[in-house]
Amino acid sequence: AVSAKKKKEIPDRGSWKGRFDFLLSCVGYAIGLGNVWRFPYLCGKNGGGAFLIPYFLTLVFAGIPLFLLETALGQYTSVGGLGVWKLAPMFKGVGLAAVVLSFWLNIYYIVIIAWALYYLFNSLTADLPWQSCGNAWNTDHCFSNYSLGDTTNLTSAVTEFWERNMHQMSGGLGEPGTVRWPLAGTLALAWLLVYFSIWKGVEWTGKVVYFSATYPYFMLFILFFRGVTLPGAKEGILFYLTPDFRKLSDSQVWMDAATQIFFSYGLGLGSLIALGSYNTFHNNVYRDSIIVCCINSTTSIFAGFVIFSIVGFMSHITKKSISELASSGPGLAFLAYPQVVTQLPLSPLWSILFFSMLMMLGLDSQVRQPRDKFIISLRSILKRHTWFPGKPNQPNLVFNYGTVLQTHHKAHVCISTDIIWQIISNMTKCSKRSYIYRKKIYCPWVFHSVLGVFFFSVVEMTPLTLGKYVYPAWGQGIGWLMALSSMVLIPGYMLYSFFTSTGTLRQ
Repeated sequence: AVSAKKKKEIPDRGSWKGRFDFLLSCVGYAIGLGNVWRFPYLCGKNGGGAFLIPYFLTLVFAGIPLFLLETALGQYTSVGGLGVWKLAPMFKGVGLAAVVLSFWLNIYYIVIIAWALYYLFNSLTADLPWQSCGNAWNTDHCFSNYSLGDTTNLTSAVTEFWERNMHQMSGGLGEPGTVRWPLAGTLALAWLLVYFSIWKGVEWTGKVVYFSATYPYFMLFILFFRGVTLPGAKEGILFYLTPDFRKLSDSQVWMDAATQIFFSYGLGLGSLIALGSYNTFHNNVYRDSIIVCCINSTTSIFAGFVIFSIVGFMSHITKKSISELASSGPGLAFLAYPQVVTQLPLSPLWSILFFSMLMMLGLDSQVRQPRDKFIISLRSILKRHTWFPGKPNQPNLVFNYGTVLQTHHKAHVCISTDIIWQIISNMTKCSKRSYIYRKKIYCPWVFHSVLGVFFFSVVEMTPLTLGKYVYPAWGQGIGWLMALSSMVLIPGYMLYSFFTSTGTLRQ
């Protein structure tokens, strides 16, 4: 009778109901902004087709083993990324670090979604606001004729929309300015979309993912067929694919390949453990992991065709080299592509398609983290299941901090620490779990790969910049404190566990 009563007190965590719920959820989580705006740039910068050599080597020896390890661990234990550390209690700090990391990354990702929504709403016009220079925010140095030869002392209409309309950037990090209320509004809308994506638990999320995970592919195919028909697309694609094997002697190329795998696959955050925990015990997680990893890398390569066909077209218009126009991150999504669509017929339509795809890519990765990592972990910490009845309370917690990031000239700060956190989390997670499961899974090469990437990133780290602006030392110090806020929990919990446990030193 007592055991029956305890079973009734434990709420049902839910599970994936559809055959493809888990598969599409992993695809939606792993395939995000890094596939579209980071991989193509890295491939073009680091030797074209030659970059695929370190990329696939890292994928085989680090990416796939870690992806399988996390999803299989979640499926075996049926608990989230924090509770799973009952297998090795001293390393529970890794799970706590992943919770903090998930908190920071949720803020970072939701800001990108808010930007995409801002551009999406501004695309719902007959003429795009960044298409001309006759707006209130434009300066006398604005130009919109991209065939001009010398633009040394001029600023494009697209750049002025980005800097002077949306962000209203100030002179530096020490001048935060006031809240940009239009961006605060899109931020609130972004959190609302996250809420209604996960508000009914994993069964509802499993239904939402059928749309959110497949919609970006429809948009990518539409943009691909439009891009390859543009003049200059052939040159752009050749730049993207032509191998330069001399680049392989540069250690930075190998580090970029490794960090891209960790960034793109979302390793070390605990979300994959949580996603796997909703599987049935006998699900073929090995097959699903291989499928997701193949889809992820194939999507990255395909996105490169889409991006560089468009960059090649822009090179044809501006008469500039492709290497000069190719950019990564927000520069590609919010500067390069908006500049391209101004040269196309029905430019608002292509802008709507692109930014809706960007919004959905960010949203799909975002909703996997609040539901599958943060809330599940808080349940494990607080032991109060009634506080989190499948509802996303995290948006209420971090909305105010996200609003702070919508002040002038500040949102880029949170981007700088992302890869550092993931490398630290992956390094510790792989080393400890491969030790625990050495009879079943042996991955010493994974540990050495991640360890090498970490030391390379530390040695070759340069001061954070935004254009010509170099962030001050105190600003970069804040970035390191944000990174350390998750890192210190790993050794910190080890010490806490050591001093609070009973028994002798040998025990």
